[in-house]
Amino acid sequence: MTERLASLSPQLLEIEDDGHRHVGHAGAADGHGHFKLRMVSEAFRGKLLLARHRAIYAALGDMMQTDIHALSIEAKAPGEA
Repeated sequence: MTERLASLSPQLLEIEDDGHRHVGHAGAADGHGHFKLRMVSEAFRGKLLLARHRAIYAALGDMMQTDIHALSIEAKAPGEA
C-alpha cells in the first residue's frame, strides 16, 4: 500500500491494520483487509473530499479488489486541521 500511495507524494502517511476489530465480519471473516489510512498531501489541496478519496482509490488500483476489504480514509492537505 505504501509504495502505491507514494505516487501522491504524502508528507504524512499512516496505515493501521484494523482487522482485529472485524474478525467474523461477513466478506472477511478472518478480519484481514480492514485498514485505516491517514494521509496529508499537497495533491489534496483545493480538492473536495470525494476527489481525494478517488485519488487514493486510483493509486491503490487493484488492491481495492483483492487485498483491501474496507478502507477508512482521512485525507488532508498540509495545514488543514
